[in-house]
Parts: sequence; C-alpha cells; structure tokens
Amino acid sequence: MIQRVWSSIPSWLKNRYSFTILVFLVWMLFFDQNDIISQIELKQQLNSVENKREYYKTQIKETRSDLENLLNDNEKLERFARERYLMKKPNEEIFVIVDEEK
Repeated sequence: MIQRVWSSIPSWLKNRYSFTILVFLVWMLFFDQNDIISQIELKQQLNSVENKREYYKTQIKETRSDLENLLNDNEKLERFARERYLMKKPNEEIFVIVDEEK
C-alpha cells in the first residue's frame, strides 16, 4: 500500500528541497497573513483611494478658482448669493419654482 502510493508520487516531489519549496509557496500564496488574495484586494483599494484623491484635488482647484472669482467680482458674488441663498434686494420679490419630480 505505502509502496504503491510512494511510487505514484512524481520523482521531483520526492526530493526534500523541491517538497520544501512547494510547501513554502503554498503557504505564502494561501495561508500567510500577506497572501496573494489580500495583496490583490489591497492593490484595488489603493487604486480606488488614488482615484478619489485625484478627483478631490481637481475639485479643490475648481473651488479655489470659484472663490477667487467671487472675491474679485461683485456681480458674480451677487449672482451666487441670489441663486444659492435666495437673497434679494429690498424692492424685489422672489418666486421659487420647485420641481416635483425631484
């Protein structure tokens, strides 16, 4: 019985160094704390965070340019205040039209 099992094992696995390397690779790929599956997931998370970082960098640039425009141009500041905060002059009336679909 044991002889039959031993003869069915490939000769390269009978070598203790090959067997040790194989066990080490299996351990590193599947059982270690830093296995290959964890590394792939961490790489995907890193890519996601880097993409979000780039998005927020562009948003910050746009917001800073808008702020600069608002601080330097009174007409744009007045338009922004009227649209965003529904501000009005003393002699005006404002009618707000609400979309019922939203």
